[in-house]
Parts: sequence; structure tokens; C-alpha cells
Amino acid sequence: MDERPPLPPFTHETARLKVRAAEDAWNTRDPARVAGAYTADSIWRNRSEFLSGREAITAFLNRKWQAEQAYRLIKELWAHHDDQIAVRFQYEFHDAAGDWFRAYGNEQWAFAPNGLMRRREASINDVAITEADRRFRWPLGPRPTDHPGLAELGM
Repeated sequence: MDERPPLPPFTHETARLKVRAAEDAWNTRDPARVAGAYTADSIWRNRSEFLSGREAITAFLNRKWQAEQAYRLIKELWAHHDDQIAVRFQYEFHDAAGDWFRAYGNEQWAFAPNGLMRRREASINDVAITEADRRFRWPLGPRPTDHPGLAELGM
């Protein structure tokens, strides 16, 4: 069985590292890379969609990033306990018509002993924004290490 450090139980520092690793992976927009961080039988709720297993997660992420173009995400640790982490996040994207959106959300994560995520529940709301209102303008890919997080941006 693969291990994905840091492993539970989480400290503040290891939970923070786990959140940043997830953010960096999601910002690659690589469905196989992201799905590899979940157990083979991982259970998800994403908005109103319910998924189970890596194949379903990979298919979902393929659909997501076809629709949500120029995707840039910031995640922030909210809380942690033993094998669980809660995060808040924001991401920006545009649709096929070029209309921009900012998504606001919260996720609850539960991990297997090997550090793979066995459960993810996400609540997300989208708000239309103008291109001029964008806040996440780094080049596509992981957020640069010197780019501020949500708290530092006052968000």
C-alpha cells in the first residue's frame, strides 16, 4: 500500500503541509495526479455530486477542468484532529464563453493511516466576477511560494 506523507495523526504543521500539498496538486489540473492522493474506494461529495473510487474521481476532475478553465486555487487549513482536516478555499476560473468566476468553499477530509484521503466532502458556491476583479494571477500551475494565502490577502 502506498504511503502519502504526512501521515495521521496530524499536528498543526503536518496538517498545514498536507493542505499545501493538496493545493499544489489541484493547481496542476492533472486528474491522475490528484486522484492518486485518494484511497481506491474514496468517497466524495462535491456540491450535489456523490462519487466513489479513483476512476469516478478522475472522470469528475476531467469534466471539471474542461469546464473550469485557467483554474487557480488557494486552500487554507481551518482545523485538524487526529486523522481529519478541515479547509477553506477559493479558486478562480473562466468558462468556455470567457466569463470569470470565484468559487468559495469548505472541505472536510478524513485520511487512512497511510495518508491517502478516504473521504472528502465539499460545499462550494460560485460568484460571477469580472476579469478585472481576479485576485489569483500567477502563471498556471502551483501557487508560487511567495504568493500570499487567503488570510494574508484578507479573504
